[in-house]
Amino acid sequence: MRQCPGRYVHGEGIPVGGTEARDGKEAAGNAGDAGTARTTGGAGDADGPGGPPAPGGTAGGAKVPAALTTPRGRRPVVAALMLGMALAAIDGTIVSTAVPQIVGDLGGFTVFSWLFSGYLLAVTVTLPVYGKLSDTFGRKPVLIAGIVLFLVGSLLCAAAWNMGALIAFRVIQGLGGGALQGTVQTIAADLYPLKERPRIQAKLSTVWATSAVAGPVVGGLLAGYADWRWIFLINLPVGAIALWLVVRHLHEPARPRPKTRPRIDWAGALAVFATGTLLLTALVQGGVAWPWLSAPSLGLFAASAALAALTVVIERRAAEPIIPGWVWRRRTIASVNLALGAMGLLMVAPTVFLPTYAQSVLGLGPIAAGFVLSVMTLSWPVSAALSDRVYNRIGFRLTAIIGMSAALLILLAFPLLPYPGEPWQPALIMLLLGAALGLFQLPLIVGVQSTVGWAERGTTTASVLFCRQVGQSIGAAVFGAVANSVLAARLLDAPAPGLPDDLDAVARALEDPGALSVAATDHLRRAVDAAVDYVYIGAAGAAALALLALVVLAPRRFPVITETVPTETDGKQDTSA
Repeated sequence: MRQCPGRYVHGEGIPVGGTEARDGKEAAGNAGDAGTARTTGGAGDADGPGGPPAPGGTAGGAKVPAALTTPRGRRPVVAALMLGMALAAIDGTIVSTAVPQIVGDLGGFTVFSWLFSGYLLAVTVTLPVYGKLSDTFGRKPVLIAGIVLFLVGSLLCAAAWNMGALIAFRVIQGLGGGALQGTVQTIAADLYPLKERPRIQAKLSTVWATSAVAGPVVGGLLAGYADWRWIFLINLPVGAIALWLVVRHLHEPARPRPKTRPRIDWAGALAVFATGTLLLTALVQGGVAWPWLSAPSLGLFAASAALAALTVVIERRAAEPIIPGWVWRRRTIASVNLALGAMGLLMVAPTVFLPTYAQSVLGLGPIAAGFVLSVMTLSWPVSAALSDRVYNRIGFRLTAIIGMSAALLILLAFPLLPYPGEPWQPALIMLLLGAALGLFQLPLIVGVQSTVGWAERGTTTASVLFCRQVGQSIGAAVFGAVANSVLAARLLDAPAPGLPDDLDAVARALEDPGALSVAATDHLRRAVDAAVDYVYIGAAGAAALALLALVVLAPRRFPVITETVPTETDGKQDTSA
């Protein structure tokens, strides 16, 4: 079977054989060059071995089955990926609108936040495990297992008899959601060559954008006119279609039987799971269920630190570690992990605090406040889809730097908005922020996936998503503490005694303005405005950290691996890449 040499993205691609290229070297090939590329001297460091070529392929990429190299052949698989991503994307937003009905039916108001925290914990801590499993046993079995777990969890959630059972079943859902998020992104990179990856990534971004808007609407309709249990039951037909499409149409490259039986690092997987669970529990519950400096918080942080050290020891001794050391030794992957972790940190400002700002300061209803946020999801996928026109010319790193620099300026503009202002003003900020972050995130994901071969892509993708999720958890904890401390300081000279001093309580008090005097209401609104302003300043600081990671750690040119993607035309191999 004849194979064609990979093409090169201008300024990015360099030929890679059995070992990974040096990060600092720059390719000089143009997009139309086939078979040759010229490298100029650079000051980069060697990333180290990139591992053997992936099974069934050369130069770092496994050969995609010919049936999946044409648009018609890919179409059902792409549909399955989008449906699978929709299951994970819509889950959080659709449940949030039904919380009053769920609590009214099952009780458990004091622990209902674990409906979200439990799901988030399960998704986050399992991402590295599923990434390694997909590299070891293939993407298809991991994706099938994830869909099945998610559907079983959904069915159990619909049958829950009390809040404790519902939380436990949400954790099962999260175990499936972790497989869905990481594996869908990995398969998308497997199916499409570098020059076509923005197309599929833009589609997946559109799924997230649509879910952000449709989730609250669908959840509210089902909870108001049917029953909250249907929120989980509607996952079953969607997931069943995705499962059927995956089983029938996803064909992975043939892999030679390994000489030795693959060994699963169960000790490492358990250590990663336990460390992540304790750390995220401390971050999610600290300042909410107990004070930050209380015994539970300090104990959880100390235990997570000890387990993290134990995890490092286990992973260094493991033959096939769940989190290999090369994830952090290679400059490209390490810098992208840190940059996207910082992005997860800054994303807390708009997603968590902007709705509160819109309702408490601008006086909007929940639906209108949701639309102020949702405009960000309109510009994000458009910017992501067009980002390839930028990074094909100037490179992944510089494109991401431009996107995050714009995001930094936009975040700093938020505190300059007038009080109380008009709804279109924060909406415009969010529209611009979505465009900037689309220009930042997609080039980094596409770029880092293109620096590894098939056998390492699942682990690499999972590490990126894991860092982003951890960043979001840290951001929620840090910015929540910032907002509450600003509120407490602003309420020291409140015009009326007994006013609430944390953001959630203030938001609830402002929902019933008749219970407060005009002066007290205005004081609370100004306090919320100041608190959210400081959160956005903190988010700008996170944007600066992302820029620092890219400027200091990221190589000037990503070492893109050439991949062979055979196609069939009239029964013969097509040599176009």
